[in-house]
Amino acid sequence: MTMWSIVGTISGTSADGIDLAEIQADGISVPRFGPAATTPYRETTRRGVLEAAAAKGTNRQTWPALAEAVTQDHAASISAFVAEHDLSPDCVVFHGQTVWHDPERGETVQLGDPQALADELGIPVAGDVRLADMAAGGQGAPLVPVYHQALSKTLLGDSREPLCFLNIGGVSNLTYIDGDDLLAFDIGPGNALLDDWIRRHGAGDYDRDGMISGAGTPDPDRLEQVLKHPFLSEPGPKSLDRYSFSGAFAEGLGLEDGAATLLAFTAKAIAKAETLLPKRPKCWLICGGGGHNPVLVRMLAGILSGEVILADEAGIDGDALEAQAMAFLGARLLAGLPATFPGTTGVEHPVIGGKLYHPAR
Repeated sequence: MTMWSIVGTISGTSADGIDLAEIQADGISVPRFGPAATTPYRETTRRGVLEAAAAKGTNRQTWPALAEAVTQDHAASISAFVAEHDLSPDCVVFHGQTVWHDPERGETVQLGDPQALADELGIPVAGDVRLADMAAGGQGAPLVPVYHQALSKTLLGDSREPLCFLNIGGVSNLTYIDGDDLLAFDIGPGNALLDDWIRRHGAGDYDRDGMISGAGTPDPDRLEQVLKHPFLSEPGPKSLDRYSFSGAFAEGLGLEDGAATLLAFTAKAIAKAETLLPKRPKCWLICGGGGHNPVLVRMLAGILSGEVILADEAGIDGDALEAQAMAFLGARLLAGLPATFPGTTGVEHPVIGGKLYHPAR
């Protein structure tokens, strides 16, 4: 099959920056992993993204200007990345910036203009990566399980299966792999509630190295109540918006105890998700920002079945994984292969995701 050089991009719900990664792929395998980087949004863009996401689908009049800013920031970031690493990509995948996701209404919004980006870069751009799945009855998320499966077969083999990729970003989600069986769903809050708590208390943008949550004590009564949330017991496929859960249950606690309680909620929600899987995983591979919180990683190691390791320990760049996954979805699109499946998003049938935009010039 044809091998393509593809640059994938994504900015998560924390809006802390644009992740970029280049891979060589044919839509089935990934023989080469290229460079990766993260570049920050302009502060005005970041602020606008966080405000738009917090508005939960309202204030839509702000979206067009914000979409233009998101596109401009991506154009600058991609141009610099391609130049720095002397790349000649066949395609760029532009996920855009999610500001609203409501699968029950069949609506997902990723701000950005793929055509304008293609025109600016002079490179074909794959965009609208979630829309076809939603149109076919899927949740539109998570998108990365097919890439997790490719990584598992390429780097890990079958000996660790059944295994789970556990991505802890703003929202936590998992991919369960056992042979050809592929199951995925959003679990619950990842870093979002804790990040918001830290910012609201003027203690920074996030809990660096778990120093704040590690100094506190979780409140067992509050945890018992919030863990009764019905979403946590629903079988997958299922997906969340960043603001589907609220951290209000921690209000009234001090900085450290509130942080500890929110962190414990993330961990215990993940443990609850384990009971929804066909088999207990032999291995959990942690990727995403949550992997940088050693308190969370230790807590998960103590409550999950099987081995808990960071993706990097398995030879996988956990920070680049989401951007690499976007690039892989671009290869799937170019190869005419589906990106989402009934077991990953609940879509009616396997769906090819994305639309290719060619530069006008």
